[in-house]
Amino acid sequence: MIPTTVPKLMLAEQQAKALFDAVEKLGLIAAGKFESELTNEIALMAHSRFGVEKHWHKKIVRSGPNTLHPYNGDPADRLIKKDDILFLDLGPVFDGFEADLGRTYVLSDDPLKLKLKSDVETAWQQANTWISNQTRLTGADCFHYVTALAETYGWEFGGEIAGHIVGRFPHEQLARGDWGLDIHPENHKDLWAPAKDGLRRSWILEMHFVDRERQIGAFHEQLIQ
Repeated sequence: MIPTTVPKLMLAEQQAKALFDAVEKLGLIAAGKFESELTNEIALMAHSRFGVEKHWHKKIVRSGPNTLHPYNGDPADRLIKKDDILFLDLGPVFDGFEADLGRTYVLSDDPLKLKLKSDVETAWQQANTWISNQTRLTGADCFHYVTALAETYGWEFGGEIAGHIVGRFPHEQLARGDWGLDIHPENHKDLWAPAKDGLRRSWILEMHFVDRERQIGAFHEQLIQ
């Protein structure tokens, strides 16, 4: 059964995309400021222009070598440079529903960084299509598919997970160490199995590709559709 929350989650995602578009159009993503400064600028604009009062997870701006760090990393604040690759990972709440969007930006014409950005976006679309065609799929199988996909593009997968559920804020949580609501190698449950309320869960797919030798990474995430 398709959850009645899906249209509202899709609307929340559309609003998050509009927020990201506004960040670009206003030229907020620029060299010469610290990651924390950009984070604060985005949060203020999200509140003033989009009415965002809450973010359901920590607001992430990572640039340069900091793009190697997964979500649970905590790298030192860094000054954004003119030739950087960087990514945003934000979880704004719109009308009580969670969005979770990740996008990568390149501040130069560096061909390798541009390829990394393009590859992670293309791979996300490829994985989304594959996942959507599966009638049964465990979190572990999905994780292994995504990590293998990264290798086919010539990159390493940089995340501990490849996605997770979203829903009405706050979404259901499990005990620490229980990966049943994450796309993780230890989650052997069917992603399409119903939740406690009998409805099918909604999932975020996240792709984090890295090149540890060159110390660059790219990130892309949104709802599986």
